[in-house]
Amino acid sequence: MNSGVEFLPEALREVEDATHYYQSCDPDLGLRFRQLIEIACAAIARSPLHWNERESGFRRVNLKGFPYYVAYFIRGDRIIIAAVAHASQHPDYWKRRSGSGR
Repeated sequence: MNSGVEFLPEALREVEDATHYYQSCDPDLGLRFRQLIEIACAAIARSPLHWNERESGFRRVNLKGFPYYVAYFIRGDRIIIAAVAHASQHPDYWKRRSGSGR
């Protein structure tokens, strides 16, 4: 993953699980999903304040063409990817993860 951000282990697992799912549907789809994650992480690393901070302190980047988003926190000089979450499946499940508290 991108060197400008840190992933929580759970978020890395979510990337792997979703990538494997999409690859099982179509190898090109899995590759596209992974590329969009890389693009989102690079954009976050370049301009972490670009996306609005939400009430609970996280920021969110939606993945175009997929029902997923990248949720991240800024903690000092660190950018922490807390989740790569499906937008319609229990949207708050990941908010108790390490790094998400204020």
